[in-house]
Amino acid sequence: MPERRNWTREELILAFNLYCKIPFGQYNQRNSEVIKLSKMIDRTPSSIAFKLGNFASLDPYHQARGIGGLPNIGKLDKEIYSEFSNNWNELSFESEMLLAQKFPSEDTIVKKVEKEIEFENKTGKEVLRSVKTRVNQAFFRKVIVSIYDSRCAVSNIDLPELLRASHIIPWAKSEKERVNPANGICLSALYDRAFDEGFMTISEDYTIIFSDRLRKIKDEKAYETFFGNYKNQPMNLPTKFYPSQEFLKFHREIIFKR
Repeated sequence: MPERRNWTREELILAFNLYCKIPFGQYNQRNSEVIKLSKMIDRTPSSIAFKLGNFASLDPYHQARGIGGLPNIGKLDKEIYSEFSNNWNELSFESEMLLAQKFPSEDTIVKKVEKEIEFENKTGKEVLRSVKTRVNQAFFRKVIVSIYDSRCAVSNIDLPELLRASHIIPWAKSEKERVNPANGICLSALYDRAFDEGFMTISEDYTIIFSDRLRKIKDEKAYETFFGNYKNQPMNLPTKFYPSQEFLKFHREIIFKR
């Protein structure tokens, strides 16, 4: 039977890619994405679901909640989780390239990016650099929007077109953490801009802090509607990859306008 053969590194990379993109609580054999991956790598949906559960059990947040996977989680499972955790830029790109190879007929992230670049008539090294950057940006956005259940962490707005995958440590200030989901927060466009410009930050206990500089808004009703009502309220937290305390401290100390 197919399930008796050992999992390969490529299969586990693809499984972890899926783990990143679907909300916690949807790791089951009936999930359409689980079924699609199972067909791609010739595994049963239940075996994919078990692997996703194992990855969840390696997440520090879920460990603290007592979430467990199968007993005796495989060494390679742990290695893949560690590889992604320590090198999101490379492993995210590798996983998306694998998806594109396995799904040549699907409209994958890589295919969409390649179409965009072809339209822009870029060539040579510029293409390779641009493909990797954009693929990783698209992966990051997909993961962040998913783990926040497609809702703004401040306002609960749930229209995808209005949501942004905001970086806690800005893209330009840390190449290593650009694709790390723990460096992201799902915010609607207004709060994304406020966060980037330092008019908003997040406390150690994940409550929302606004800069006093926002009091310069002349319309009191507008201030209360968009900022005052959310001041010192808890943010909506993700289902995995909690915002890093280290990254939030950086944002409070370096970006936030006190």
